[in-house]
Amino acid sequence: MTTVHDFAPAAPDGTPHPLASYRGKVLLIVNTASACGFTPQYAGLEALWRRHREAGLVVLGFPCNQFGAQEPGNAEEIARFCTLTYDVSFPLFAKVEVNGGRAEPLFTHLMQARPGLFGTRAIKWNFTKFLVGRDGRVIARFAPRVKPEALEAAVGEALAEPA
Repeated sequence: MTTVHDFAPAAPDGTPHPLASYRGKVLLIVNTASACGFTPQYAGLEALWRRHREAGLVVLGFPCNQFGAQEPGNAEEIARFCTLTYDVSFPLFAKVEVNGGRAEPLFTHLMQARPGLFGTRAIKWNFTKFLVGRDGRVIARFAPRVKPEALEAAVGEALAEPA
């Protein structure tokens, strides 16, 4: 069975970053953007990461310019914005597409594992969140409107599961 640990999306410098390195951790995978109405969620994601990282949570941000061209910058500009504006310290990856023929394979897997409302597989907007258990299986999908603060219970349950 394929899990999230089988994927190696690109780091900001373009080199493969195997998600197997997070085996045993709970992951919150998010497609992000710097000029979106949901961009302030970076603060909540960072707070969630800081609160739970010692227990095994890792937030992974995947910049995406596919929705309203809301992530136009390059990797350096995105990192600078996230650090200076929201003090982001969780891992960011290279800019990806999440839908269509050029979608990052990780996101294709996430959408197949947890379709959205009414069974749709497409990601509708930036800041869609996928919660992944320590075993690499996708536990839940959260819509962009769901703020990181609302994920406390789900994250706590995932962290309580054995590795």
